[in-house]
Amino acid sequence: MKTPIPRLVLNGILATVIACATTEAQAADSLPSWNDSPAKQSIVGFVAKVTKPGSPDFVPIPERIAVFDNDGCLWSEQPMYFQAYYIFDRIKALAPGHPEWKEKEPFASVLKGDVKSALADGEHALLEMAMATHAGLTSEEFDKVIRDWLATAKHPTTGLRYNQMVYQPMLELLAYLRANGFKTFIVSGGGIDFMRVFAEETYGIPPEQVVGSSIKAKYELREGKPVIVKIAELDFIDDKEGKPVGIYQHIGRRPIFAAGNSDGDFQMLEWTTAGEGARFGMLVHHTDAEREFAYDRESHVGKLDRGLVEGPALGWTIVNMKGDWKSIYPASPE
Repeated sequence: MKTPIPRLVLNGILATVIACATTEAQAADSLPSWNDSPAKQSIVGFVAKVTKPGSPDFVPIPERIAVFDNDGCLWSEQPMYFQAYYIFDRIKALAPGHPEWKEKEPFASVLKGDVKSALADGEHALLEMAMATHAGLTSEEFDKVIRDWLATAKHPTTGLRYNQMVYQPMLELLAYLRANGFKTFIVSGGGIDFMRVFAEETYGIPPEQVVGSSIKAKYELREGKPVIVKIAELDFIDDKEGKPVGIYQHIGRRPIFAAGNSDGDFQMLEWTTAGEGARFGMLVHHTDAEREFAYDRESHVGKLDRGLVEGPALGWTIVNMKGDWKSIYPASPE
C-alpha cells in the first residue's frame, strides 16, 4: 500500500507550482487595462510577496481570501443601485395585481415615476419593496425572473445592459488573483440571491462565494415538489459593520485582500487589514465623469468620505479611476 503524501508536503508542492505561474503571469502583464501607476504596482507587489515561497510574507493557499464589494466596485452603481432598477421594474409588472399600491408608499411613487420620493426613506424603503416583489417566488422562479430582466433591461444613461457595465480592470484583477491561488468572494450590501444569479457568469465567482443582504426563505412542497420559497421577512443586512460579520458567518476566514468603493465598505477593509501578516485594502475612487461617473463625499449612492480621509494612513490603496484605468467597461471605445 502506498504511503499518502502529507498535506504539508502537498501544500508546498502546490505553492511552488503557483509561484512559477505567478512569475509567468506577471511577465505577461495580467492587468493590461491598468496604467503602470502606484496603484497597479501596489497590487502586483502585494501578490508577489504573499505568493513567494520562503518570503517572510508568504501566505498559504487556503488563507488567500480576497473579498470584493459589488456595487461601485465590480460594476457601476449610478444614478442608483442596479437592483433598485430591477425592483422598480418588478413593481410596475406586478402592479395590476396590487391595486393598493396606487395609494401606498413607496410603491405609489414608483408607479408615478417619482424615484426621489420612492427612496426618501432610504434603505428601509428599498427593503420593503424588495420583500414585496421577491416574496412568494421559489428559488427557481426568482432565478428566471432575474435572468430575463438582465437579458433585456438597459441602463437609462449608457443604454447598456446592466451586466455589461462591469469594470474591465476589476475583471482582470479577479482573474489575476485567482491565477495566484486566491479564492475570490463578493461581499456586498446587494441581495445575495440577486447577485448569485449572475456572479459566476459575469465575474467567475460561484454562488457559494457570494455574501449579501437577504430575506428569509422556507422549505415547502408545491404540487408534490420540494422547493425553497422566499418570504417577506428580513434576514440580514450586509453593509457597514455587517460586512465583517457576514464574512465571519459565511466564509469563516479573515481575508487578506479587500476591495470596495464607499464608506459602507470601511469596516470590511478595516477588519481585513487589521489582521496579522501582509494585508491589502483597496478603494475604487470614482473620478471619471466622461467614461463613467464622478462622485464621492456628497453622493447619495456610494458615498466615499471617511475612506478618503483615513484610508491612506491605514495603508490602503486608493484607485483613481480616471488616472489608473485605461478602460472602464469591456470592449468599450476609448
